[in-house]
Amino acid sequence: MMKDVYITRIAKFLPNSPVENEKMEEKLGFIDGKASRARRIVLRNNKIKTRYYAIDDDGNLTHNNAQLAAIAVEALCDEEFTVRDIELLSCGTSSPDQILPSHASMVHGFLKNRNLEINSASGACCSGMNAMKYGYLSVKAGDNRNAVCAASERPSTWMKSNIYENEVAHMKQLEDNPILSFNKEFLRWMLSDGAAAVLLEDAPNGDHPLKIEWIDGYSYAHEMETCMYAGAEKELNGHLKPWSEFSAEEWNENSIFAIKQDTRLLGDNILKKGVDSLKKVYKKHDISPDDVDYYLPHISSFYFKQGLYDEMVAQGIEMPWHKWFLNLEHVGNVGAASIYLMLEELVGSGKLKKGDTILCHVPESARFSYMYAYLTVH
Repeated sequence: MMKDVYITRIAKFLPNSPVENEKMEEKLGFIDGKASRARRIVLRNNKIKTRYYAIDDDGNLTHNNAQLAAIAVEALCDEEFTVRDIELLSCGTSSPDQILPSHASMVHGFLKNRNLEINSASGACCSGMNAMKYGYLSVKAGDNRNAVCAASERPSTWMKSNIYENEVAHMKQLEDNPILSFNKEFLRWMLSDGAAAVLLEDAPNGDHPLKIEWIDGYSYAHEMETCMYAGAEKELNGHLKPWSEFSAEEWNENSIFAIKQDTRLLGDNILKKGVDSLKKVYKKHDISPDDVDYYLPHISSFYFKQGLYDEMVAQGIEMPWHKWFLNLEHVGNVGAASIYLMLEELVGSGKLKKGDTILCHVPESARFSYMYAYLTVH
């Protein structure tokens, strides 16, 4: 018999002190020693005021990605539920510290708890939700009584100025005034570091258990070309040429390992596909905006907030503003961890009451994927 699954604990870890807009370039470094022309444009649109980096005031790295996740997992635990009680560890990220071993394996290594099952979900923003779905299905099927699911990001090291310096130096050989492409610089001013974790159990333990009613995912990769990528270069035909097909010299000359976004694809596509998939969710589960008390959309920028609302109106599924819950302005865009951080803040706000429903909506621009979760407060 299938079991009910509840989120019974939520914890987060945001490294160091919040970084204000004017301090970002001090942390990430100046490319070619010059202030960015794109920074103010991007920040004006995304309206993020503070974010977090695993970088101290002297420019030293304070945590890697796996350490961020491990600290968030440890923050879930106490004397009643210790790290040794975890039966399954499922972790998602879009910025793993290495290609191999897997991210979850490295997190497990830092926890040093006991032998257990692990799962690593790769991808971009949806990887955190995919990690949660694996844990949800495992507990629901009765394979495990509990699962800890974590999502974390440390993109700051992928955005430091030294990643781009060799490309700029190479461009200087070709032109007098080299400018890094907007597609490469855009995400420098969008992304943040951090981690969060949830405990899933087969009983409604704790003060504010959230029953997971369902988790669904939708991919549009069959009809959309790649939009956000790293470790590759996009060719004119829309295909990706992977890092393994470039020489080591070309890795540096083309900033192959920098995170890039094809901004011409982003705009309308991320919203239209997002609302299209939302309509599919409503139809599949026979619900509507009327069945949602709190709507948690992971948006990368406030630039998309009004556009998302307008697209919902255009497609006949308006979500009233008073149901929206966002924390982008002060936490930043933490990729896969963003939805966990929103949920943690909502639970901690004291606003929830028994019977409330929560709809989590996570888009991923990498090749246009979307994840949804529907929760009920018990």
